[in-house]
Amino acid sequence: MAREDTFQHAREHLRGLTDAELEARFWQLTQECIDPLVELARTHTSPSIERSVLMRMGVDSRTSMAVVSECEKRGWLGHGAGHAVSLCMRSWDCDAPSAAARMAADEGWDILEAEWGGAR
Repeated sequence: MAREDTFQHAREHLRGLTDAELEARFWQLTQECIDPLVELARTHTSPSIERSVLMRMGVDSRTSMAVVSECEKRGWLGHGAGHAVSLCMRSWDCDAPSAAARMAADEGWDILEAEWGGAR
């Protein structure tokens, strides 16, 4: 039995969109998919999970505790401590242990403030 080709019918609602509008629609739908995942992570994480993530990134226990504690104090734990370290890594072009050490020494929090603003 041959399968009916439904492509032309299924894409009808997209036919009149420009490339820019298609791209905007793509990102809108992507955000709709990601939002529940971010909310789930925000509401279902803990300091011990976040420390574990950092330690798997090569960060020592004491530094992990300092970074996670600061993320928690600022209300950013739901964003993920690994995510916080990753943003600083990219900004400073360094590895995770180096970025986390700088964060534990009270550097880089302005980078996260610019990215995330106030507590979530």
